[in-house]
Amino acid sequence: MQRMARMATTSDVFNAVAEPQRRQILDLLAQGELSVNDIADALGVRQPQASKHLRVLREVGLVSVREEGKQRFYRLHGAGLKPIHDWVQTYEHLWNERLDRLEAYLAELQSKEKGK
Repeated sequence: MQRMARMATTSDVFNAVAEPQRRQILDLLAQGELSVNDIADALGVRQPQASKHLRVLREVGLVSVREEGKQRFYRLHGAGLKPIHDWVQTYEHLWNERLDRLEAYLAELQSKEKGK
């Protein structure tokens, strides 16, 4: 079986967020701007490792950086998540359909319970 070469993590948003710690960083930044040291502390990693993840997120347009003296502060750039939102949205009708069927089934069970 021939293996397919893996895309670079900076090639697109999907590859960038495939890594769990990068998703954790996005969750942290959803709360507001943070320094790289704050991010590293929250993740329990060293600053260079956090910086590498932040570089990937910056290169795909998910975060922006602001320098203040020697510190760098990062913030979420929500518009960068649009490709993921658009892709997930294509499945929304499936979820709604299944939830509607579940709701109808539960209503049927409740009416049977009341009829007993």
